Amino acid sequence: MTKKYTLRLLALLCFLFASAIASAQQINYVRGKIIDKKDKQPIIGASVVIVDKDRRVIKGVSSDIDGNYTLPVADKTYRISVSYIGYKSTAPIAIDKATINFQLESADNQMDEVQIVSKAKADNGSGMNIDKRDQTSAIGTINAKELEDMQAASIDQALQGRLAGLDIAASSGDPGAPMQIRIRGTSSINGAVDPLIVVDGMPYDITIPSDFNFATSDETNYGQLLNIAPSDIKDISVLKDAAATAIWGSRAANGVLVINTKRGTMGPPTISYNFKGSYSKQPSPVPMLNGNQYSTLVLEEFYNAGRQFSTSEFAKEFQYDPNDPYNYFNYSNNTDWLKAITRIGYLQDHNLSISGGGEKAKYRASLN
Repeated sequence: MTKKYTLRLLALLCFLFASAIASAQQINYVRGKIIDKKDKQPIIGASVVIVDKDRRVIKGVSSDIDGNYTLPVADKTYRISVSYIGYKSTAPIAIDKATINFQLESADNQMDEVQIVSKAKADNGSGMNIDKRDQTSAIGTINAKELEDMQAASIDQALQGRLAGLDIAASSGDPGAPMQIRIRGTSSINGAVDPLIVVDGMPYDITIPSDFNFATSDETNYGQLLNIAPSDIKDISVLKDAAATAIWGSRAANGVLVINTKRGTMGPPTISYNFKGSYSKQPSPVPMLNGNQYSTLVLEEFYNAGRQFSTSEFAKEFQYDPNDPYNYFNYSNNTDWLKAITRIGYLQDHNLSISGGGEKAKYRASLN
């Protein structure tokens, strides 16, 4: 019985060994050398690939320092091809022998000289950009890259201190009140001094009625530039002198602020979302006396003047009499009124945009 199983095991091992030999015999190797057809020198780093009948690359190697290569071939239908920069590539040929040498012919292709010249452009607000080298007027420009990392709720805040000759200051102390924009100082005492703002080639009306109540309105309802999100700006140009502003006539007497917004680009729809968060607080004020310290100071003032304390002479707020509830509760508390009417301001800026387009039309929409 044992002898019978031993014979079966030996037969199985012989079958597996024969199958392995047959499988190994199917994988052949092709070798060869790649040289220059003209000077017979070996070509180093030539690309040698094996492709199938559909010209899909199966395997590839590069020739060594002597121009030699070796590649395994698992299928007789595979073909071999060689290519190298500056030489004509060979067409795929059948692998019908173990050694295949190649002589590459030099490709006499000369590239035409290409000159790439980058020219900076200046925008005068009319849509006709000119080269900066040809610009003779005073124009300052800031692009979107400089605005992206700023924690600013509006464009006027983002422009503070960024452009020469552009002054931006608060118009009042009302929360959310718009900024005053001045280009090269104040040009009139009684007349309007606000510059002309041009958005995508169209004048932007920023007139605010004299009876407008800033205290009861939301900040999205007013302000010179609050209706344009900084994330939607492509670039901003400031036209300062008469030559730059002449195209806009008398409305540009106080300068022109030209704003170009971002446009859609050719490609599939792209959705982007940006978030910026910040908080602001009032700086620490001048240290003030509390109620007890102030009362002591008043008493010291009388004592230092040689006067005696008299309850009839002092106002009731300094007597702290519990029997007088009105004055006692009004003047015996240490209330920090500045702290009571102020608080930390938090800012959240969310921007969602979608852009794309094709050959016939491009689009971009944003929500801020």
